[in-house]
Amino acid sequence: MSDPSPSRTMWESRYAVDHYIFGVEPNDFLRDHVDTIPSGNVLCVAEGEGRNATFLATRGLEVHSVDISDAGVAKTLRLAAERGVTVHAQVADLATHDIGIAQWDAIVSIFAHMPPDVRRSLHRRVVDALKPGGVLLLEAYTPDQIGRGTGGPKVPEMTMSLATLTDELAGLEVVHAAELVRWVVEGPDHSGDGAVVQYIARKPC
Repeated sequence: MSDPSPSRTMWESRYAVDHYIFGVEPNDFLRDHVDTIPSGNVLCVAEGEGRNATFLATRGLEVHSVDISDAGVAKTLRLAAERGVTVHAQVADLATHDIGIAQWDAIVSIFAHMPPDVRRSLHRRVVDALKPGGVLLLEAYTPDQIGRGTGGPKVPEMTMSLATLTDELAGLEVVHAAELVRWVVEGPDHSGDGAVVQYIARKPC
């Protein structure tokens, strides 16, 4: 990555602080639905500073994570070490990163916002990368989040909705799907009412 993308440069800057800007506790939706994730190996995409990957590792799962930022991956490894677990954290750009075919028992995507063309490509690869019976668990902001000032993208095309997810994740069987406004407290950068889409889907066996 000799020529960093604007996204990578932005996240390197945001994560280059001692504290965890999104906190060290797992996302509420992931925590509340963790029992839907099969035992085995899990991939956390756009994992940031490692709070969700570390939580899953404490549950006895084999956890791999990908983030575009060196600083984010370093903090993931630090948090995992502090919790006494292992996370296989990797620096990679999800626009081009190979996540494999029929490789993962689960994939977790929490507030993984990216340009629409990158997101569509990633979601097609997510469907292929899940093993039969594998589960995707996702939470993201919807267009209704724009202007709330409580975190997330600044433009609607970077958000997601049930309609876009149903289209982009065709081939998965929906287990849970909802759009709602909920109280989000995940560090100073995600605090307050948030308009979110929540999605759990399984790849047919």
